[in-house]
Amino acid sequence: MATQKHSPAIKGAKVLMVGAGGIGCELLKTLALSGFQDIHIIDMDTIEVSNLNRQFLFRQSHVGQSKAKVARDAVLKFRPHISITSYHANVKDPDFNVDFFKQFNVVLNGLDNLDARRHVNRLCLAADVPLIESGTTGFLGQVTVHVKGITECYECQPKPAPKTYPVCTITSTPSKFVHCIVWAKELLFAKLFGDKSQANDLNVRSGDGASSSEQAEDVFEHRKDEDIEQYGRRIYDHVFGYNIEVALSNEETWKNRARPKPIYSRDAMPNDVSQQNGNVEKNGATTDPSSVSAMISLGLKNPQDVWSLMENSRVFLEALKLFFMKRGKEIGNLTFDKDDQLAVEFVTAAANIRATAFGIPLHSLFEAKGIAGNIVHAVATTNAIIAGLIVIETVKVLQNDTKNYRMTYCLEHPTKKMLLMPVEPFEPNKSCYVCSETPLSLEINTSCAKLRDIVEKVVKNKLGMSSPLIMHGAALLYEVGDDLDEAMIKNYAANLDKVLSEFPSPVTSGTMLTIEDLQQELSCNINIKHREEFDEEKEPDGMVLSGWTPATSVVKDDKKSNANAGSTSSASELEADKNNEAETAPGKKRKLSEVLDADTSSVAGDAKSHGKLEVLDDDDDEVVMFDNWDSATNKKLRLQ
Repeated sequence: MATQKHSPAIKGAKVLMVGAGGIGCELLKTLALSGFQDIHIIDMDTIEVSNLNRQFLFRQSHVGQSKAKVARDAVLKFRPHISITSYHANVKDPDFNVDFFKQFNVVLNGLDNLDARRHVNRLCLAADVPLIESGTTGFLGQVTVHVKGITECYECQPKPAPKTYPVCTITSTPSKFVHCIVWAKELLFAKLFGDKSQANDLNVRSGDGASSSEQAEDVFEHRKDEDIEQYGRRIYDHVFGYNIEVALSNEETWKNRARPKPIYSRDAMPNDVSQQNGNVEKNGATTDPSSVSAMISLGLKNPQDVWSLMENSRVFLEALKLFFMKRGKEIGNLTFDKDDQLAVEFVTAAANIRATAFGIPLHSLFEAKGIAGNIVHAVATTNAIIAGLIVIETVKVLQNDTKNYRMTYCLEHPTKKMLLMPVEPFEPNKSCYVCSETPLSLEINTSCAKLRDIVEKVVKNKLGMSSPLIMHGAALLYEVGDDLDEAMIKNYAANLDKVLSEFPSPVTSGTMLTIEDLQQELSCNINIKHREEFDEEKEPDGMVLSGWTPATSVVKDDKKSNANAGSTSSASELEADKNNEAETAPGKKRKLSEVLDADTSSVAGDAKSHGKLEVLDDDDDEVVMFDNWDSATNKKLRLQ
């Protein structure tokens, strides 16, 4: 419960929570028990069975219902006299605009994706409302404070993009199991069950002149006179046998690589085995498509078992059969979902068969699901710790206690009995295109790239704008919105397919484009630089966006630490330059050893030895995966 001293600030506050998942459930409970009287909560998700082991406000009977509404009802049972308003909606909906955000004293994020985080950050900046960010992944967690003009905004430092892999590696020369997962999930699953009109790099053109790309396309079509067992074996033989044989025909590729071994269904699973493959009826007359399972049909029970090649082959064929027999209406519209059991089974089996062909160790369904969904399994205790820290920072913000704002990191391994490491917030990054309006630079081939490339790959994907408007001087190149007439919509759609240099006012080297998002009230400028060629592996987008400059380390308070009850001293970003110096207040520098006392140095050293913390999301078992977690010993500890 809040102390008497904090009570007025808490009782009079109007708080917006975004997200009612793992952190959200704990946070709503803690806010209510701390004396907050007026809480609004937005979440677009519904409750799933997998949420019940840690999102304690939900029960089995709530599955399928709105998270925001059920969380509200659950808390009102033990705090009936407070006001909780729930919104079962997407925070990016037009209703949640800048004016909506202005009514709140503070916004608390418990989100599980970068796009929504950036959107909320921009609305908070436009509305001049403090934002408290948070995230967890496993035993790690963080809470950060973002106040306009005082601390850096959420986007002052660039966030790591999800790991991508060159198409040639995925389709021809996989060397890691994750390559096989990406192939099975993004190519094979999409080709068989997804949108047929989408381009797909799965097809391999035979060196045989008699074979055409059109014939290769036809391989994936289910023929009318073909039973599903025959179709499954034909697909199996094509992708695991024929395609690999075609790849082997290029001798250059395998000069310095181990040669893969083509696998055909007759070798992996003899006819007498495949004929008894599975019992579809074991799935019963289920009305829930997501509960259909190849494992149930085949009597496989433990998701942590590593299946043999024969078992993977049986699961592959059984899963494909079940999609066509039990979920035929969905074929053509499916996308991979980590909560879709049959999809996970199919991708696991396909990845393992391909891994066998390329001599890569096999993985269990449990492990494969973690890789396919970028999953780090959630820990309820971490969520509870982070929720408590959010409330502590909320009270400081409401009291305008700027000197005591802290970004706090929850570490997996306590050092000197300390689990939590508070760090003083950083000043706004003067090079941030969001809060400092610094121009960005885009290198692109203006002779062949289209406006669509900038809209999709830069404006929406990298800059996270929802309703963009693009201008070249006074010329409006692109706009979206409900108030556009049919002629304007048609005109802007046509512009998307125009080459940049072929516009009436050509977009070439030296052009400055102005990009605006009216909903987020964000505007930024992009300087265009023409470049002829790009490295396919290092620059797969065919363009390079730059303009983010890491902020300098700043320690605003020179006072020594006061470690108390497991907390550490305030410290700046823990990275020394070549002279082992860290910046303090503007214009001052001092040795890193002077910034940190003995206890803090130990914690900092422990944290640094794990490399930099990546984006940590609200638990929901879905986060950006850690890469080389133990290898980098000299990187920054900061929210990235």
